[in-house]
Amino acid sequence: MKIKNYLWILLLLVFGTGWAQTREISGTVVEAATSIPLPGANVLIKNTDRGTQTDFDGNFSLSVSEGEVIVISYVGFIPQEVNVQGQENINVALVQDAEALNEVVVVGYGTQQRKNITGSVSTVSDEAFEDRPNTQLGALIQGKAAGVQVVSGSGKPSSGFSIRIRGTNSINASSEPLYVVDGVPTTDTRSLNPSDIETISILKDASSAAIYGAQGANGVVLITTKQGSEGKPRLSFDTYIGVSQVWNTLPVLNGEQYRDLMMELGRNTDWTRYTENTDWQNVIFEDGISSNYQLSMSGRNSGTSYYVSGGYTKQEGAVRSAEMERHNFKVNLSQEVTSWLELGTNLTYTNYSDVDITDNTAVNSGGVLLGVLSTPPNIGIYNPDGTFTSNPFQDWENPVASTDGTQREYVNQRLLGNVYGELTFLEDFTFRSNLGLDYSSAHYDSFLDPFRTSYGRAMKGIGIYNTNLSNYYIFDNTLSYTAVFGEHNIEALAGSVFQKYRWENSNIERRNFASGEITTPNAGSELIAGSADKSEKANASFLARVNYNFDDRYLLTANFRADGSSNFGPEQRWGYFPSFSLGWRISNENFMDNVEVLSDLKLRAGWGIVGNDQVGNYAYFGRVGSGGNYPIGGIVMPGTYPASVENEGLKWEESEQMNFGLDFSFLRNRIQFSADAYIKNTRDLLLNAPLPRSTGFDNAIQNIGELRNKGLEFQVNSFNTTGAFEWQTNLNLSFNRNEVVDIVGQEIFTGGVAGRGEVSLVREGESLGSFYGYIWGGVDPETGMAYYIDQNGESTFDPSADDRTIIGNANPDFIYGITNTFSYKNFGLSVFLQGSQGNDIFNATRIETEAMIDAKNQSAVVLDRWREPGDITNIPKAVSGSTANSRISTRFVEDGSYLRMKALTLSYNLPESLTEKLSISNLKLYATGENLFTITDYSGFDPEVNAFGGSNTAMGVDFGTYPQTRNLILGLNLVF
Repeated sequence: MKIKNYLWILLLLVFGTGWAQTREISGTVVEAATSIPLPGANVLIKNTDRGTQTDFDGNFSLSVSEGEVIVISYVGFIPQEVNVQGQENINVALVQDAEALNEVVVVGYGTQQRKNITGSVSTVSDEAFEDRPNTQLGALIQGKAAGVQVVSGSGKPSSGFSIRIRGTNSINASSEPLYVVDGVPTTDTRSLNPSDIETISILKDASSAAIYGAQGANGVVLITTKQGSEGKPRLSFDTYIGVSQVWNTLPVLNGEQYRDLMMELGRNTDWTRYTENTDWQNVIFEDGISSNYQLSMSGRNSGTSYYVSGGYTKQEGAVRSAEMERHNFKVNLSQEVTSWLELGTNLTYTNYSDVDITDNTAVNSGGVLLGVLSTPPNIGIYNPDGTFTSNPFQDWENPVASTDGTQREYVNQRLLGNVYGELTFLEDFTFRSNLGLDYSSAHYDSFLDPFRTSYGRAMKGIGIYNTNLSNYYIFDNTLSYTAVFGEHNIEALAGSVFQKYRWENSNIERRNFASGEITTPNAGSELIAGSADKSEKANASFLARVNYNFDDRYLLTANFRADGSSNFGPEQRWGYFPSFSLGWRISNENFMDNVEVLSDLKLRAGWGIVGNDQVGNYAYFGRVGSGGNYPIGGIVMPGTYPASVENEGLKWEESEQMNFGLDFSFLRNRIQFSADAYIKNTRDLLLNAPLPRSTGFDNAIQNIGELRNKGLEFQVNSFNTTGAFEWQTNLNLSFNRNEVVDIVGQEIFTGGVAGRGEVSLVREGESLGSFYGYIWGGVDPETGMAYYIDQNGESTFDPSADDRTIIGNANPDFIYGITNTFSYKNFGLSVFLQGSQGNDIFNATRIETEAMIDAKNQSAVVLDRWREPGDITNIPKAVSGSTANSRISTRFVEDGSYLRMKALTLSYNLPESLTEKLSISNLKLYATGENLFTITDYSGFDPEVNAFGGSNTAMGVDFGTYPQTRNLILGLNLVF
């Protein structure tokens, strides 16, 4: 009893002391510059979750204990700490965070404060993807910037991506944007390491991209890698491990159902030899393991800034044998030699390799994805002798033969970087000289042994070895001038750019191998192909830019660039690309002084012309073709022939663009909104157009035609805080309409699929990416044959070519992305949704799996096929060898709209009390799920596919395309 009494007394003393030390304080929080109260400011006791918020008048009250420290914070302002010792009333004036308000954005050949930008520029910082581990740059951009569409041709690890900025801008020339890494233009982004990227700026309109002239027609993606920062050296280690899976499978016929279909088609065999029931999707689809390790050190002291990193990434695909591996090393170094001279370098070395698998083709051509659907289940993987099995009725091998039967690998070693010097003189002038290099040496090695596969046996083995060597050099010199005269701010830039490209390629193919022991082509006795070629291209450019700012209210940017390209003839070699844009910061006008709710309001307008020369080397030349051999005296003599007609007047493809924008923020920058409207006309298209037959040529590249893109873009950011809880939202929404205005009346057919002809049509008045075919009517109950609707609206079993019409559009009505980021104390949650609405997909996979014309296995939907007169169904009867029931038609056009949870990340930062004990700066643990769910009506493997990759004309086609995968990732970020 005495012990209990002592305990009660002790507890009363402890709590009594605590109660005695607790008291109430009050105060007011205002903005330092204006003394306006700040409602909703956070007032927290440091290192606790106890706190409150200011009311509408900026007032607060809070219970505190002696010696405690309160932290006052507000979005867009620098936090303050106040020791409450001996204070009862505390008045705090918060200062706006100049860095937050004056965010520096990388633009062409320099930087600008975001508030002064008059063009249309989107940025993606490392904060947007620091918890989003990925091997592809495109995946980091997708859904993050308005007006930017990332087209994934395939989900396999070796697949690249295509970016379309404000629509597709050409027919024959490239529509890919220009990628610039630390000032060095490049085209191959697969080998870039996302862990080294600091920011990505996307120049979307002509007024911002015209500084790149001939290369800026499709927009510009500026990639800036990490640099050292002031403070102690920072050592970081990042790692993750993940697993990927094909998230969707498709039902097909089982062994018994396949046998019944074959007998219905008049195909029979000794079925006792084929008694397996193999699930080929289960065999080919597997858990792909990915791993990543990155180590970096950075810092800045005594005028030296450094960032050094090394890493290793390996990704196994969710489809058997597909994989990617990358080793990377990077060093960014700058040194202030004197107060007026800085020298530096940014260098990246990458060793990249991948093992590809064949998709977008039928099983009889080695297509793996169509193979898992159309290979009969009645056979196993291997024959008793270890060779791969084949279709019982055709020599079409099973899909494992396509994944495992060939030894193959692509390897690329690449050096990308620059060295530069920056000289400051006369206070206001800076001269910068930059020499950049992109050197790539790649080879592809493949060996198909002469025994295990039927194709290998037929060819007696195949050995292939290809090499590709590319060199790119850029030498640019710029002189910049910056001055302030009272309320006048002027920035001027002038410079020159010289670029040189060189490519060297060779390949050899040999067959007839005696064994599978020696896998190099020299072991084959029969030479099938051997070639080597070289090509070059050069560009020279002169540029100028002026930025003018009066009183932080009236803004002007003017650009001019002259470009010369060796692709064009002497008559039109030089192109001239001007642009200008204006901005009015209305919020800084005197009549806006009393509008407290509005933080910033700016109107923008711009116009400009940019060019495109990406049409192939020697485009204007009358080229000579080799291989025109002639028999003379019974002996075949080498010869040549005219391969193309000369066109010395060939010139740049030009895009003229107008842009109107509005930026505003309110509630002290808690909510930020941007809207843009644009119209872009691409004229003098580099188009392969018809020629009079009298010339001796059918067609040639000419400057003919016009395309138009117009659209709207919206971007919203919001920042919300309640105590220790913070919530940030990013929403972007983009509308684009594409139209072929003029192609001199011709019609261009592209996108051949499934032996049924071309599915895409380019026609005046229509969009690029239009599907062309027949209108499906249904199935005749009496005959079981499909009928179609002709141009007169009548039913027919045998439509003519003239009955074809536009049957779909691969372009979406709009695309969007939504990111919500939540944080509470040491926990973080990021939810990223991305989607596309209103786009059609031509599901050519269904032609293969629903046609019922040959020995391929079919989709389970054919169980509802017509079998006897009177059957009412949408699946026609099986007819061997006839394509009448499976023409390109509306039957195979589907709604490709989708909403996808692109990434869900939960993270935890170790408390500061623990990291101090462990002598580390930060330790973050996270778990990420990618593509966790997809809402779509599309019936294929995945709606985010395109069999023709980055084609300008054939879009939205699924023909056994490798799907996007579901990925689960566990990671760790450690900083010393």
